[in-house]
Amino acid sequence: MVEQENNLLEVKNLKKYFNLKTGFIINKSAGSVKAVDDISFFIKKGETFGLVGESGCGKSTVARLLLRLLKPNAGEIYYKGINILKIKQSRMFKYRREIQIIFQDPYASLSPRMTIGDIVSEPLEIHKVADKKSRINKIKKTLKVVGLNPEHINRYPHEFSGGQRQRVGIARALILQPELIICDEPVSALDVSVQAQILNLMLDLQKEFNLTYLFIAHDLSVVKYVSNRIGVMYLGKIVEVAPSEELYSKPLHPYTMGLLSAIPIPDPELERKRQRIILPGDVPSPINPPSGCRFHPRCPNAQEICSKQEPELKNYSKDDNEHLAACFFAGKPI
Repeated sequence: MVEQENNLLEVKNLKKYFNLKTGFIINKSAGSVKAVDDISFFIKKGETFGLVGESGCGKSTVARLLLRLLKPNAGEIYYKGINILKIKQSRMFKYRREIQIIFQDPYASLSPRMTIGDIVSEPLEIHKVADKKSRINKIKKTLKVVGLNPEHINRYPHEFSGGQRQRVGIARALILQPELIICDEPVSALDVSVQAQILNLMLDLQKEFNLTYLFIAHDLSVVKYVSNRIGVMYLGKIVEVAPSEELYSKPLHPYTMGLLSAIPIPDPELERKRQRIILPGDVPSPINPPSGCRFHPRCPNAQEICSKQEPELKNYSKDDNEHLAACFFAGKPI
């Protein structure tokens, strides 16, 4: 993987296992869930890196590891060249100001007991930014930027629609003027028409404030719309990374091919004619993942080497754009 000076964030060999316990009294170990298992990627300053995959593949765990809400079992996380896993908790205060998160569910992520003004001002109070009068002006300005009426500062979340609540969540993430915003499936709980509005808002904010996004989602069509590069996760592993257009036009990993074939085409005639790829079986358990390539039990192209040896994430691109895939038969149609 090519390392560049303008990388805002770099993740190297990151692992997170959750231990399982059995027995009420004995509390005996019953193995571990390999939620994130040795992944590496980087995000350039000013770009949107999309992270996609089925539910349970480890996407949200990655988000919480980057915020140090969870402690990894192994690996390194570099932000502006500094390994944040090795710095003291007191120095994390500045780091957390520069990285914010937008949560998936706008109904659950906003306290029903707090006004919109209190919700958006909370980061300012925690980081002791400005006085009370300046904070109110800053809150009203931020609400206006995200498309909300500043006069609604004293209203409560239940008085707003889902899309408006997510705008409040975006305002809360934006209020500290961060450099990186982690978007953990920010539109999956919204109606399709509202999704487009929120995505367009996020793109406008990115241009206006020079933001960098890690955009986590399971909807490939949504990720394509906002992302410069995309990483595909399967069972705790990143199996393919490529520029957005290239991933959609020339997928190399069979799992990516299967995901892309599930995207509906807005043309009934073409939709009826195209060949849909149906992947056999179910996603294996992360407690006891398959040996070798984790996708091999469901892969139509799998051969003996796939069950015995784990493929490396290799660059298959012939130009400057990295197109990485972890597959012994990358690019072979299924």
